Amino acid sequence: MDNALREQLASGTFRPGDVLPPQRYLASEYGVSRDTVQQVLRQLAAEGWIESRQGSGSRVARLPSAGPARPGTERRGRALLLPLMDAAFQKSAVSLDVFTLTPETLARDLRHQTERALAGDISPERLLVRLLLPWEDEPLGYPRAKDPDDHRVWQRWQTMTRTQIEDMQECFKALHEAGLDARLEIRRVPLTPHYKLYVLNNSDMLYGTYDVVERTVTVSDGTDVQALDVIDLGSTLSYHCREEDDQSHDSMFFTSMQDWFESAWNLLGRDRTTG
Repeated sequence: MDNALREQLASGTFRPGDVLPPQRYLASEYGVSRDTVQQVLRQLAAEGWIESRQGSGSRVARLPSAGPARPGTERRGRALLLPLMDAAFQKSAVSLDVFTLTPETLARDLRHQTERALAGDISPERLLVRLLLPWEDEPLGYPRAKDPDDHRVWQRWQTMTRTQIEDMQECFKALHEAGLDARLEIRRVPLTPHYKLYVLNNSDMLYGTYDVVERTVTVSDGTDVQALDVIDLGSTLSYHCREEDDQSHDSMFFTSMQDWFESAWNLLGRDRTTG
């Protein structure tokens, strides 16, 4: 959890003045105990990254001076989404193809780009986001309660995903009203994602597998449920790009994953939400 939270601070996911999620949420999200969360927060506070006050949570005080991590700068092949989105949104035409279990990170980073665009810091003219999400027709392989007859963890995932979609739709509405040709297309596929995929401007790609864990999940009525889930925030993403040599390792991987996305989008995807 320590490294993951530090990477989120470095990437700009949380910015100075932001309040971190409650300790109970962090413990659930990272699959660790409350004691571990408290130890990490105490260490970050001692280093000056956050300020913690009883009753008011932990607030980000400052960010690592190195700035946002970029592909290959910290660990070879490892990257974060936000710096690549910052670069992608410098273009006049921006495209993102995304396959993920939950659009939480995407929604947060799109909110950041929307704020930049409305402030005049960037000026893209066109934006198209195509988002592939799991279907809601039947329970997924995960997240789910270990008891197959208990659907509350699955229903929690549904509620969270719908909220994140609504947040993205608000961003696209704001961009459209500001004169940007912005479109969000969402399709549902009958799959449980075992990896997440981001393709930016047909030139950069992030790919990362989901690690399944057993953990306690707190559902809407406050009950703790033993569940099979994945750790989404802070998960490792590897960076790949489309190179001039179409036979290089990165180019071949890029093409194969992009071909998979197109086939899933066209043959498996069901339209659910557009905005």
